[in-house]
Amino acid sequence: MRSPAGKQGGRRRRGAAGAMADSNADWMGSLPAALRSYPLSNLAIPGSHDSFSYWVDEKSPVGPDQATAIKRLARISLVKKIMKKWSVTQNLTFKEQLESGIRYFDLRVSSKPGEIGQEIYFIHGLFGIKVWDGLKEMNTFLEQHPKEVIFLDFNHFYAMDDNHHFFLIKRIRSAFGSKLCSVECVEYVTLQYMWENKYQVLIFYHYPLCQEYSFLWPGNKMPAPWANTTNVRKLLQFLETTLEERSRYGTFHVSQAILTPRVRTIARNLVRGLKNTLVHRNLPMILNWVKAQKPGVKGVNIITSDFVELVDFAATVIALNDLLLEEDESATKS
Repeated sequence: MRSPAGKQGGRRRRGAAGAMADSNADWMGSLPAALRSYPLSNLAIPGSHDSFSYWVDEKSPVGPDQATAIKRLARISLVKKIMKKWSVTQNLTFKEQLESGIRYFDLRVSSKPGEIGQEIYFIHGLFGIKVWDGLKEMNTFLEQHPKEVIFLDFNHFYAMDDNHHFFLIKRIRSAFGSKLCSVECVEYVTLQYMWENKYQVLIFYHYPLCQEYSFLWPGNKMPAPWANTTNVRKLLQFLETTLEERSRYGTFHVSQAILTPRVRTIARNLVRGLKNTLVHRNLPMILNWVKAQKPGVKGVNIITSDFVELVDFAATVIALNDLLLEEDESATKS
């Protein structure tokens, strides 16, 4: 089940390593030695919003994350086609996102009510692919790129009891095995630390059962404040404010550089969809905000976007790490 969009072209860029590269598939492994000892919470890392939504199933029932009124309306096939236009926030598959440099994945999951068994699916209004298939796709990439590290943020669960969670957690462990990084002091987790321990995956799990597993990081270690606005200026002000308020130590931090449609936004632009209504015209201003940021203790960490391939999003975020090198050089000279 591939996205309709093709892969990004092999455009050459100058990355944080200072060397020309054909893609961002190995950008972490290519970072200068000085940055390998920085906590991952102080690096600039590109992420995607509703990362799995490149494919949603119009033929399946509407998800349990939707209101009853929507479920009733969705019995009309046209309604599901409209829902798809507003549920899809990415065009690239997991593999394509990883190759483009995305390292943080925003994941919402659900069982299918009425389905026999405990299979878990990605969900955003409509059901996506099986979580198991997504995890295997990611692991295949990691096998081929042993110095790359990913963050999987399981932050919304629907129609799931503890048995469903046990099933999902078992799947996570089966997919990644010894690549899973155990919970540790955030400041200890550097690329060097990950490589020495052969870790490549950090799982954030926003559910109390996380306390029973050493490889499940609690959700409060990955705060992701949400602006919930259609106004790009309000979004950028919110991002500035939440950065000023971010914890200096002990957590990672997600800056969600995304706009969220209101009901009336959808009603006025039914067939245009999210990309054509909100994303296209506002992405340049959002990208300009990204370019003005700086990573570090008081700066950005993970930045997420919709439709990450529409602009040079991942490369722009990765390039911010050069500022940490300049800071080091300035400190050495003084």
